[in-house]
Amino acid sequence: MAAQITAWESTLLARARFALRTPAAEPMAREELGLLDEAYQYCARVTKVNSRTFYLATALLPHAKRRAVRALYAFCRATDDLIDQVPRPDDASNPLETWQSRLSACPTPYDPILLAWADTKARHQIPSGLETQLLEGVARDLSPRRYASFAELAEYCYGVASTVGLMVMHIVDFADASALPYAVRLGVALQLTNILRDVGADWRSGRLYLPLDDLGRFGLTEDDVANGCVDDRWRAFMRFQIARARGLFERAEPGIALLDPDGRFAIAAASELYRGILDRIEAFDFEVFRARAHLGTWEKIARLPRIWWHARTVASPAPMPESVRTGEAEGGA
Repeated sequence: MAAQITAWESTLLARARFALRTPAAEPMAREELGLLDEAYQYCARVTKVNSRTFYLATALLPHAKRRAVRALYAFCRATDDLIDQVPRPDDASNPLETWQSRLSACPTPYDPILLAWADTKARHQIPSGLETQLLEGVARDLSPRRYASFAELAEYCYGVASTVGLMVMHIVDFADASALPYAVRLGVALQLTNILRDVGADWRSGRLYLPLDDLGRFGLTEDDVANGCVDDRWRAFMRFQIARARGLFERAEPGIALLDPDGRFAIAAASELYRGILDRIEAFDFEVFRARAHLGTWEKIARLPRIWWHARTVASPAPMPESVRTGEAEGGA
């Protein structure tokens, strides 16, 4: 039986289907091609410095797909860094406007990330709408806001993470549109894990990504977050959020079977290693205000044989109803 599509998933799937109908980038000019190897190498270095987990997972891809996914990561990292450079939450400047202008122009040797990203977009026919939705999602952090419910937070997670997963799906290659719900769920699960891990750091940056209705349900307020209060209320709240994240990881898992075989191990590794962060948060007694939960390099490597076997044996998902696959249930895009 196919997994049920929830209301918030239905909304996000409509956005994904709309983005996938937008055109991909044109091939790059021939004179730029000689610079690409250096540009891709630069993106690999950016990935390694900023996310050892992602770097390790992408090492499991074939060369062409590996360097493309790392170019995507470097692009996302550079985009996110622009937001972090805004000095105050009320600063009126919008660095994304200049960034978007550079994206629209022909990339130069002085923009290795954009050069590699332009080639990746064209080579793997990544719909332009996904890039647009990513930039819109990241732009939300220019004016930090609160999220009243998980449905609102999921929309943010879609913009900054599910869009990335959908672009990775194009690089890795996938069977058909039935893979979309799984990619959307995985993106939300990954971003929710980031949010739970980084509560303290985000608060110090003036940001709170926890659903306010869930905080209230467990008797918590923003003052409790500000004070780094780890008590029974907080532990219960975090157990609830971790269970939600794990449920999303589990419901995303069947989509691995819909990917090209040479990309399944890498995506399964990214998913499983992030799940390990949830384990570590629990081991730290949900103290996410002063410590950052992570897995060590050898812990990650030790998990890879089991992940490899699981990626080879994961069962294909049950066929989805026609209305879900085509978007008729949401009234189109």
